[in-house]
Amino acid sequence: MNCGLIIPTLNAGEQFRTLLEQICAQKLPTRKLIVDSESTDDTVAAAKSFGLDVLTIPRKSFNHGATRQFALERLLKTSPLDVIIFLTQDVLLRDENSLAALVKIFDADSTVGLSYGRQLPHANATNEAKFLRAFNYPPESQLRSFDDRKIFGLKTAFASNSFAAYKISALQDVGGFPSHVPLCEDMFVAAKMLMHGWKIFYAADAQVFHSHNYTAAQEFRRYVEIGKFHAQEPWIRETFGSAEGAGKKFVVMKLSALAKKNPLDCFGAIFRDAAKFFGYRLGRLKS
Repeated sequence: MNCGLIIPTLNAGEQFRTLLEQICAQKLPTRKLIVDSESTDDTVAAAKSFGLDVLTIPRKSFNHGATRQFALERLLKTSPLDVIIFLTQDVLLRDENSLAALVKIFDADSTVGLSYGRQLPHANATNEAKFLRAFNYPPESQLRSFDDRKIFGLKTAFASNSFAAYKISALQDVGGFPSHVPLCEDMFVAAKMLMHGWKIFYAADAQVFHSHNYTAAQEFRRYVEIGKFHAQEPWIRETFGSAEGAGKKFVVMKLSALAKKNPLDCFGAIFRDAAKFFGYRLGRLKS
């Protein structure tokens, strides 16, 4: 199985060197490509020093889906690939088997089109960020098909653009990554694959460290874009169900968990959840 690895970057910072070291220590051989949006720090120099190929694009042209598709097409011109792995610049790999564990499902099950791994919180993660990672990335692996939408609803098409692998033939079958959505290109592709008969695999034993301590303002901006995405792509909610019901369940569970650890955390969480709610609604209206 021939595998490629693509990482979009922009001023990746000091932690990026640690990720590069981890990538080079992986037991899975990959053809590696950085697609950089005109970084002004040493991101490009660091990548080249570790032997990675670098593709530079204008910063203003970056698009979550289109940039990934552009980089993939460039890589495919020089490398015959069966699987492409995507990471974001802010992850850290758990061990030298992280990438191998992510892609092994493709040899075991020919119906799987997308595999994504478990995300563990960074050392500086807040209690809220830790809960989010535990909620979205449990310790048990899971295989999902289109029929599972009756059980999991919108969660059936959940994936991640931070640590995921795609079978090239499955990705090509659904037209590749979209160029017209603001973000959530991973859910777009996952939903398309499920509708085309492919399966999604959550590989709990493939692990990275990845989490964010978002402010309310950052959550608001993110959820405006998520709202726009759902408004622009109504077929996803029509096919798999609404996000609102699962969102309410998540908030109740999160507040209960935070109250047990530190009741004061609940106040900030409520404020951020309100920012998410109003941001999502505004995004739906603006589209």
